[in-house]
Amino acid sequence: MAKRGRPTKSVIRQNVVEILYFMGEGYGYQIYKAYKELFAPVTLRVIYYHLAKGKSIGEFEVAGVKKMTGDYSWGPEAERIFYKLGPNAKPKILPEVKAFFEKQQG
Repeated sequence: MAKRGRPTKSVIRQNVVEILYFMGEGYGYQIYKAYKELFAPVTLRVIYYHLAKGKSIGEFEVAGVKKMTGDYSWGPEAERIFYKLGPNAKPKILPEVKAFFEKQQG
């Protein structure tokens, strides 16, 4: 008998896994910018949704939280949550993502 409900796999979340595999760790907006250059356009909100969902199923883990000071529209301080791959992440190591990050480094 088939399982009921939504399947837990997602193309967008798998692409974020690929990005974090080469990035090591990154915060939401940084991941969003890389995603837009590599894949079809998505919204920042969708990236944050998949980071939260991936964290709940063990694909991502919080690597750390940093407070940044600056002149932001909402005030003088911002909080960046850095993510890394979790134990349930299964990167496929896509060649286009690898080439993108190799180009970024050198």
